[in-house]
Parts: sequence; C-alpha cells; structure tokens
Amino acid sequence: MAVAAGGGEPFPVVDKCDASSFRVGHTVVSDLDGTLLRSRSAFPYYALVAFETGGVPRLVLLLLLAPLAAALCHAVSEAAGVSVLMFAATAGARLSDIESAARAVLPKFYAADIHPGAWCVFAACGRRWVVTATPRVMAEPFLRDYLGADAVAGTELASWRGRATGLVDARRGVLVGDRKVEALREMVGEDGEMPEIGLGGQRSDYAYMSLCKEAYLVPWERVEAVRADKLPKPIVFHDGRLVQRPTPLVALMAVVWFPVGFLLACVRIAAGALLPMHWLYVVFWALGVRVVVRGAPPPRANRAEGRTGVLFACSHRTLLDAIFLSVALGRPVAAVTYSLSRLSEFLSPIRTVRLTRDRATDAAAIKDLLAEGDLVICPEGTTCREPFLLRFSALFAELTEDIVPVATECQMSMFHGTTARGWKGMDPFYFFMNPFPEYTITFLNKLPSKLTCGGGSGKSSHEVANYVQRLIASTLSYECTSFTRKDKYRALVGNDGIVAVKPVNGK
Repeated sequence: MAVAAGGGEPFPVVDKCDASSFRVGHTVVSDLDGTLLRSRSAFPYYALVAFETGGVPRLVLLLLLAPLAAALCHAVSEAAGVSVLMFAATAGARLSDIESAARAVLPKFYAADIHPGAWCVFAACGRRWVVTATPRVMAEPFLRDYLGADAVAGTELASWRGRATGLVDARRGVLVGDRKVEALREMVGEDGEMPEIGLGGQRSDYAYMSLCKEAYLVPWERVEAVRADKLPKPIVFHDGRLVQRPTPLVALMAVVWFPVGFLLACVRIAAGALLPMHWLYVVFWALGVRVVVRGAPPPRANRAEGRTGVLFACSHRTLLDAIFLSVALGRPVAAVTYSLSRLSEFLSPIRTVRLTRDRATDAAAIKDLLAEGDLVICPEGTTCREPFLLRFSALFAELTEDIVPVATECQMSMFHGTTARGWKGMDPFYFFMNPFPEYTITFLNKLPSKLTCGGGSGKSSHEVANYVQRLIASTLSYECTSFTRKDKYRALVGNDGIVAVKPVNGK
C-alpha cells in the first residue's frame, strides 16, 4: 500500500488509481458520505426523511438540533453528531415510512451527488461493498438498486412496535471508526479475504482502509457529479415534495416560506375556481403564476354543424394539465381522469369525469363527452417528473380522428405538485405554493386523417398512440419509454396504484 511522503495523508488520492487494471473478481469497500457522495454532510438526506415522515414540524426539529450535531461531531465524536441527526429525523416515525422515503425519494438526490473519481473505482470492481454511518434503511435501497452494491453495512435504527425510537441499535452502535472495521470483518466472514480496494474520505475511515490491499482517499474538492446517463440505472420515477436538495439554508427557506406559500396557494386556487376562465391567464400572471402558450390552438368545435369535439392528447406532468390547457384556450375543457381526490374535484374549475379502467365503459364515456364538446385526455395515465414519456394508452386513438397533440411542461422551484405516496388532495396546493410556478402549453398541429385510425389509413390505434408519443417527446426533447402506471407505482409504492373510490350519493 502506498504511503504519502513528508507526513501527509497515509493513502494516495483516488485520482492516482488505475481502475482499468481491476478485474471482475476484485472487491471494493467504500464509505458513502464524502466518498461515493461528493458531500461530506448527510444533513440533506436526513432532512428529506424528516420532511417526508413528519412534515414541517420534524424538519424544524432537525434544523434546531443541527448546530448541536455539528458541535458534538467536532468537540466530542462523529458518532455523537450522527446520533443527534438520526434522532431528529426518525424519532417516532413509522419504519415503513422511512423505508418508503428511502426507496422513492432519496435515490434522486443520491444519484445527483455521485463523486466521479470514487465511482470510477467502485464501478470497475465486480463485488461492491459499502460501510456507512448512515442508517442502513436509508442508504441500502439506492446502493443496491442503482449502484449495484452487493452488501451494505450501515447504522441500525432501534425500533418499537413498528416505529423508530430515534436511537441506535446498541449491539453495533453508529458505524464510525472501529465499528466499520467490525462490520467489514462480518461481511468478509471467518475464512474470507479482505477487499482488494478500499475507498474512504475522512480519518475515521482509515481503520478499515488499512485492512485492504490497496486504499485510496477521496479528497474534499469541488468536482462535477457523475452524469445520470453514466450510472447503471436511470432515475425515471421518484417521489417526495421537495424539489431542491435541502441543505440547511434551503431547508430553512422552505420552513419559513411554507405558511406564506400555503396562503398564496389558497388565493391562487380560489381565483381559479371562482373567476371566469378567460380571465385566468391575466389573473394568474398577476399572482405570480406564469402561463406560456405556444403553437396555434384549434377553434372551438361548432356543434351546429354536427361536429364532435377535438380530443387534446396531452403529456401528463401534474393533475393541473387540463386546467392550464383550458387557461391557454380561454375556455373550460372537460377532462377524464383515473384518480382524483374529492377535494380536487370540488375545487376544479373544469368538468372532470372518472374513468373506470373498463375499456368498453370508458370508450362509451369518452364518446359521449366528445359529442358534447372538446375533451382533454392524458394517455400516459399517470404523471412523470423526469424527461421521459410513459407508454400511451391507445384507447383515445380508436374514438376520434380529431386529435390535437399537446406538449405540457411545468417548472417548480420549491415543492413538487405530484405524489404517489402522499395525499393527492394536496397536489394543487403544493404546486401553487411555489413562489413563481410556470406552465408551458404547446399546441401541435392536428393529426391529418392519414395518421389517424380513420380515413382508410389502415393504421392501428397502437401505431397512432406511439406516433403521438414520439411527436410530443421530440417537441419536449424527452425520451419515450414503455413504462406504465403500474411500473411507476410498483417502483414507488409497491402496488399497482389503483385506489378504490367510494360512491357518493349512491352513484
């Protein structure tokens, strides 16, 4: 093992490592914070768990205790500081909620913070192990599913009746220093060999790094994170309400803005629900909501001529897509939906009709709505936050030749206006809680008859749906996928995303 001369660090920096010489049989063991991740502070990830499991009150508690954690880390021990952060973020939270946040929320932020030098070495080895002070329940889903880790040893949370106590399992304690050595020996086993490669980022990692045949130090320096397309698996689906990585400053801003933003959201929603649709474009701009309209929308269908309405086939970013399309048109347009909370239905300024997922029943309902006028449908069936389009259901293409593709985009700076795990009734509130949210509606040209199922084109509904998907994707510079609603909910929630709705007034 190389030793730096002149009394410097006892390990060479990771940039000196020739990863091309590693083989599939090589094993690497690495820390997480400050090694695989660029950031040495785990605060943002504890903040995400705190907000997702306990909302603003728990995030406030974490912010209040963060200075104490930092002081203990420097004056007493790293383990003491980590224990305070874990207590603030998890005490009293359901273990299932922590696991859910780790599976659906943290990967997006972890993936945006991967250190390029450490990843180059980590990815070059056939067996990948991680030892970290971060609670295993938080780190393991991302490390195994997205970085291909074969084994993860982390701090174990103590629990009681399905809830985290906020304390550390006393049998192992916080994994720092010699505790990491013990965890590594357990991973190796009695007859196993120590890993060929060790990666670390701080002095508390030296103990386990010294057991490896080669070891490299990841220095603290500003480097660009690994691009998403260089990781083994893209982040297509993710959940959680916070848009930005919650550093202490960002978390403090979110806490301070939250009550102001909620009042502003109530004003914006009330304006949308009570004022005429043709006023809303100007009113929303006055209230800080930007609505950008591109392309030439078609005129309203003339029912006196016996024409059916136009079907607007939209990409699906939030449940507000149809409302902002109506704002862009200056008139309310009905929309069909698979799942919408009763609160959202009550507040909606446009007519919404629930689909049943029975193909024949839904086809009849859509035909009836088109006979009454224009209609908005989102063929993806669920939202996607990333620059991907999910598979388009082909049902819409079977029912009309008057199809206008619409590309929708939205920008949010603080809070996401969608959720798979939380209460969907809060979705519009979270969207409008952003200081200056923006929606862009791009109307594309109406499909010619030769590209629809009618007019003797001979095209199938699947061909038409796929064409519309590709057309919208090219407009937005998105990527088409074959993922469906079920894929999203299985990844984020562990079910098919179908919620039984109780009938209202016997209907």
